[in-house]
Amino acid sequence: MADEFFYTTPLHPLAQPLVEQLTWEYATRYGTYFGEAPGAEMSRYPAELFAPPDGNFVLLLRDGRPVAGGAFKRYDERTAEMKRIWTHSDFRRQGLARLIVAELEAQALRQGYGKFYLTTGFRQPEAKGLYLETGYTPLFDVSADPAFYRKLPFEKELSVLPASLPRPSEANAARDAA
Repeated sequence: MADEFFYTTPLHPLAQPLVEQLTWEYATRYGTYFGEAPGAEMSRYPAELFAPPDGNFVLLLRDGRPVAGGAFKRYDERTAEMKRIWTHSDFRRQGLARLIVAELEAQALRQGYGKFYLTTGFRQPEAKGLYLETGYTPLFDVSADPAFYRKLPFEKELSVLPASLPRPSEANAARDAA
């Protein structure tokens, strides 16, 4: 079993499982709760926002198959906003979302950001747990009913990039162009 990070775009064919499964997740968890069509969140931002120099989009491939992914875009000059954290439904409970979050943090540092901001929905307790467990500071009262807030914001100051973290391989760039 070979895992590798693949930097690409939400429009790449390998990103389709992420886009389709996240759209389904949002549609089934929220429906029209926020007054929009089910899954509207997935079409809210153009793909260009998740591309360098201001953003990035990564997939975790296992034997060439996308099993997890995520992205970030510019929030402000020193802050990136994390979006689209996903694990394929067949591969959950393996810590893959943690790997994606760590990789996105490292890439955001490489791109000059010093902080991450994100929001997750109140009907995603596993996402809330992930961010709390990975050092994100909640910008809401965690003892309150999450439905009161609807969207749960978090932030995290990013630490110095460890020298041992590799940069995305040049092979990714060649494959992305294909």
